[in-house]
Amino acid sequence: MSATTPAPTGSPNETGATDLRSLLNGFLTEAIAAAHPARCLLPHLPPPPKGRLVILGAGKAGGSMAAVASRFYREEHGLGADRITGLAVARHGYGEEAPLIRMVEAGHPVPDAAGIEATKEALRIATEAGPDDEVLVLLSGGGSANWIAPAGDLTLAEKQAITRALLRSGAPINEINTVRKHISRIKGGRLALAARNAARILTLAISDVPFDDPAVIASGPTVPDPSTLAEARAICERRGIPLPAAAKALLNDPNNETPKAGDPAFARAEYRIIARPIDALEAAAAAAAKAGYEPVMLGSDLEGEAREVAAEHARLAREAKAQGRKVALISGGELTVTIRGEGHGGPNQEYALALAIALEAEPGIAGIAADTDGTDGGRGEATDPAGGLVDATTLERARAAGLDPAAMLADNDSTRFFATIGDLVQPGPTRTNVNDCRIILVG
Repeated sequence: MSATTPAPTGSPNETGATDLRSLLNGFLTEAIAAAHPARCLLPHLPPPPKGRLVILGAGKAGGSMAAVASRFYREEHGLGADRITGLAVARHGYGEEAPLIRMVEAGHPVPDAAGIEATKEALRIATEAGPDDEVLVLLSGGGSANWIAPAGDLTLAEKQAITRALLRSGAPINEINTVRKHISRIKGGRLALAARNAARILTLAISDVPFDDPAVIASGPTVPDPSTLAEARAICERRGIPLPAAAKALLNDPNNETPKAGDPAFARAEYRIIARPIDALEAAAAAAAKAGYEPVMLGSDLEGEAREVAAEHARLAREAKAQGRKVALISGGELTVTIRGEGHGGPNQEYALALAIALEAEPGIAGIAADTDGTDGGRGEATDPAGGLVDATTLERARAAGLDPAAMLADNDSTRFFATIGDLVQPGPTRTNVNDCRIILVG
């Protein structure tokens, strides 16, 4: 898997720049591979139940997780169509063939009609699970958009508008999901309510959220929801989110509160996280150490404005260089962008652009920032870029191409910046998702 476009516009003229770029691409590839379901899911799959195995998947790894599970139960246990049923929903371009399990591709980050129909079907399948059946829920980041079932009289168009407004506001994922859980029929523990007649509900999740909170991953469809209607209302008011009458009615209805801890629906529910952001970062750190760099973990749960975090990381990189250290500064988490301009980009591309500006073409430092799912912001297409790569030649090549880096950062136009100089990170759909991976090599 190639992490970037074939070659940048122009040629990096700093000695060793090409080597640094190659190392960064390799480290990112190692990080992504560590979190792929082919590597992390098999050890956690349970033996077949007495009755049927009902497999329900959602998220950017929903297709690949369903495919791994389908192969395992057919090849290792000989289960056929009378014993396996289910449905998986993944982002457009992220589907994967999973015999005996229906595969649907749907919108992300803004939901679409395909997601609605698939979610209705998933809820129907869950309600039909009986006392001998086991419901195996395969979750990953992106499930919040893929499993979409507006509650009450809320329409798809209205929920799409709320999602767009939350994304543009710069709200962190936990706030976005708090609102989404209270205007949904599947999020916030409601899938567990639908499957409450099953012998067991086992959720296996790939985490893409800071601190690996099950209530936040894919908006916690099978776990108790600690957030409240009052919190959802407060977020919308603080962020200035315009709400249609149907959404206001839902957020003001005490009967619409999500199920909490102690609800009987969770008595036979089990939850396991099978891959975390730190797993990917540790794989990158191991690769960096093998290449002779001292890995320095800056944290797997970082949050904040992308450009502000980039400025701080640039400071740390320059400080390490001044000390004569050969280090790899590694970080994850989920950064945000408060959109003020008219350009296009995503948190990782904005981070990379801000990093290049803050480094001021410092020799001997290069960095890569990418979302491990293969797409960073964008328009919801599978071909969207995952991030950007920078080195000491970035600013020179950009200005030679007629670009103003500072102006493009102000306009949130990081995609055009990196596309012009050929430094977009474009692995394509990775079919996993453990959030951002950022690596800065010094020395």
